[in-house]
Amino acid sequence: MNIVLIGYRGTGKSEVGALLSQRLSMPCIGMDAEIVKRAGCSIPQIVEKQGWQGFRDAESALALELAGRDNLVIDTGGGLIERPDNMAALKKNGRVFWLTASVDTIVSRIQTDTQRPSLTAGKSFTDEVAEVLARRIPLYRAAAHHEIATDGLSPAQVAYTIATLLQERSGRPT
Repeated sequence: MNIVLIGYRGTGKSEVGALLSQRLSMPCIGMDAEIVKRAGCSIPQIVEKQGWQGFRDAESALALELAGRDNLVIDTGGGLIERPDNMAALKKNGRVFWLTASVDTIVSRIQTDTQRPSLTAGKSFTDEVAEVLARRIPLYRAAAHHEIATDGLSPAQVAYTIATLLQERSGRPT
């Protein structure tokens, strides 16, 4: 079984994934980082060359590949959820944890990030986060087995919560 972390960027998926990887002795695959590694260029460069469609196609191919593997912590990109086939594949062999945060928390965590091009033209950063998050919330909710609000929690606290939920489900200590 894989552990799949979903949520908007800035909710802590990458840090929590790394901590879970250490705690559970499972490899962690950061999907965005893996796409960048395979493409040999940054996400803004991928989007510039191939458009968002090209990036999403690479993301879908990787989701399908990872769904066929076992005992991974998978740190997904925030937009993976926008293609239903991605989550259908990952849920077949994965427990899905949706990490949430308020718009203010997300903005404070990612406002200096230059690794993602804008998703909505002509909007302020806060308005973009609010708009995209509002569109994605029903998708995250429908895909998740568990929802964890990360506002005010450290990545270690979130990882502990996930490990506890997994232990309760399996009956084995984690």
